[in-house]
Amino acid sequence: MPTKCTIIFYTSSNGQKPVEDFLEKHLSIKTKALRILFNIKEYGLSSAIPHIKKLTGTPFWEIRILGKDNARIFYVTQDKNTIILLHAFDKKTKKTPLREITITFQRYKDIID
Repeated sequence: MPTKCTIIFYTSSNGQKPVEDFLEKHLSIKTKALRILFNIKEYGLSSAIPHIKKLTGTPFWEIRILGKDNARIFYVTQDKNTIILLHAFDKKTKKTPLREITITFQRYKDIID
């Protein structure tokens, strides 16, 4: 039986949930993302293997939303059954922009402090 996974949306100190806000603004991405997140929640991270990738040199992983609208959602694993969604953005270039990784690191630092 697959292990269920808990998904937590990062919440800033002022109560904002940037990943949720991003998805609300991008409905076509939201549909694809929610399908992937549902599978992760119900069947564990292994169910999303074609859609997830480790971000080299960081503690982060990315959920890859592909198609007409490319996007990425960065997350970190809290334990083997919990992930925290930290940052989402439109992927417009081949290489991930440093500013997107910097934002993710800032939010990660916020949750571990």
